[in-house]
Amino acid sequence: MKKRLTNNLSLKILAFLIAGFMWFMVVNIDDPVSDKTYVGIAVKVLNEEVVQDSNRTYQIVDGTGEVNVTVTAKRSLLNKIKAEDIQATADMKELLLGTQIPIQVTVKGYEGRYESAVSSPRNLQVKIDDETKNNFPITPTVTGTVRDGYTIGSLKADPEKVTIRGPKTVIDSINRVAAEIDVSGLSESTDLEARLVLYDGNDNVIDQTILANNLGKDGVSVKVKLNKVKRVPIALDTSGIQAKEGYNIAKVTPEPKEILVSGTEKNLESLDEIMVPAEELSFTDLTERTEKQVDISAYLPEGISLLDENAKNIVVSILVEQPGVKIYEVSTSSLTVNNLADGLEISYGHVVDLELQIQGPEEVLQSLKLAKKASIDLKGYTEPGSYVVPVFVELPAGCALVNEVKADITLEKK
Repeated sequence: MKKRLTNNLSLKILAFLIAGFMWFMVVNIDDPVSDKTYVGIAVKVLNEEVVQDSNRTYQIVDGTGEVNVTVTAKRSLLNKIKAEDIQATADMKELLLGTQIPIQVTVKGYEGRYESAVSSPRNLQVKIDDETKNNFPITPTVTGTVRDGYTIGSLKADPEKVTIRGPKTVIDSINRVAAEIDVSGLSESTDLEARLVLYDGNDNVIDQTILANNLGKDGVSVKVKLNKVKRVPIALDTSGIQAKEGYNIAKVTPEPKEILVSGTEKNLESLDEIMVPAEELSFTDLTERTEKQVDISAYLPEGISLLDENAKNIVVSILVEQPGVKIYEVSTSSLTVNNLADGLEISYGHVVDLELQIQGPEEVLQSLKLAKKASIDLKGYTEPGSYVVPVFVELPAGCALVNEVKADITLEKK
């Protein structure tokens, strides 16, 4: 019996086949064929000279410059394949219909070991266009804020213009070219490396991947000049202001009383005030309050500029006292508020000081103090809103309020 088993060749072959079949079954059960999708694989274009040699260029459209690739292989092999092993290429020599190039996918290092590798989409969509170039000025732009006490004096791009080459439709769509820098926390003049950004007419950023420029490896930078900031009081030459006989000039004040200016540290060091000259404030025979708007920028020393160019106008107020009348100013914040409804809070308009003209004996007016003597009564104002309310003033005997005084208020819910 033993001899029959060891010498029977057909039985041995049958056993080998059964063993092989069992091994094949086990391997396929434990390591089945599966699919795995790799996302965002960049497509490399081959033989670009096919288009470029005829002074044309191309644009990748419809977002087909990156594809998803599905690889079919044994699970054990898929576990080894990484996204960087996958190469997707589109050969310009295979351009179809002038708009499509088939995408070929290979898995580098695993050739012949996987069943298939397919991209989605299958074709690279391109737009063939004439190539052209144009020169554009470079405009420096900033993000961020420099350190407190400083402001940007000037910006200058280096170089100041750039030549950009690419598809004609893209070049024609360029509306402006910016050199963007971040000046956050900057406290001294310096050169900053900039990022070149292209914008179309709708202020949308233009993709530069298909464009070329002449900036080279140095790129573009921006020379940033910083100035210091100083708060300077406004002075007034009032020698040209005269009241009518019997009237008095009570007070001449600018609003605002100070302005913020910028300049070099050397220029600001000797600047203590900004003077409005007498010829700007020439008035005679005044009998009532008069205001004059003045462009203060006209009186800035050379090398000094306003921090905010929109704040160049100031208002000079001239208070005129009538015979037997004295003018007082009362701050809205010092008004006594009576009968403010529960749940409401009060704020005042842009007028900070109220003008009170009081008539009475000279000796009484000279010693009159109005602290806590002016008030408003809000008994009839119970809803949120903006109102103009009368101001009441408690005065000594023999004195009277000449002008009607009102305050602009806003009531809001707490």
